[in-house]
Amino acid sequence: MGYVPLIFKAFVALQLSLLFMCSFALADEVSLEPEGVETLRYWAHPPAHAPGHAPYHPPSHAPGPAPSHPPSHVPGHGPRHHYPRRSLVVVAVQGVVFCKSCKYLGIDTLLGASPLNGSVVRLECNNRRHPVSKEATTDKNGYFFMLAPKKMTTYEVRKCKVFLVSSPLESCKKPTDLHGGTSGAMLMPEEPRFPLPFALFTVGPFAFAPTKCYH
Repeated sequence: MGYVPLIFKAFVALQLSLLFMCSFALADEVSLEPEGVETLRYWAHPPAHAPGHAPYHPPSHAPGPAPSHPPSHVPGHGPRHHYPRRSLVVVAVQGVVFCKSCKYLGIDTLLGASPLNGSVVRLECNNRRHPVSKEATTDKNGYFFMLAPKKMTTYEVRKCKVFLVSSPLESCKKPTDLHGGTSGAMLMPEEPRFPLPFALFTVGPFAFAPTKCYH
């Protein structure tokens, strides 16, 4: 019976030692967990830039200002119609005359129109000192071409106009003011593709209207 207290004490001591060892192991686990959590929290936000080579920085010296050269030519206005220089030139005038279609009678258009062969136009230059007047007749294509009877200057050309005079067809002889056919068309200078022995101008196209239309 004397051994029972001794065995009980030994059992209690063993239990206490086991309890102490379990407490120590638990303390180690608790101390290790924050490190694991902290590690996971760090990698939850990866770096904004992947590791690599250092970024390249260009030289800090900026290029110097480009040398400023004033323009040799001052810009002007857009292209305009240029008359020949103010010198005596041979003036040539061309144009076409049509007979309008009854379908578009009273409308400023040449839709359905046909060339008018044998129609007459007149060039008039109302210069006080040397007035000019000359007529021309169209061909089968309605085209006319004429040279002024004398050389003129730029100033004189600006006072020239071309008018419709007559039509050979009784069924189409009413002159219209299309492009200045009755009021007078100003001469518009042309720029030929190759040199010409005269200064070329264009007027029109002009048109006569039918006297009667049958629907």
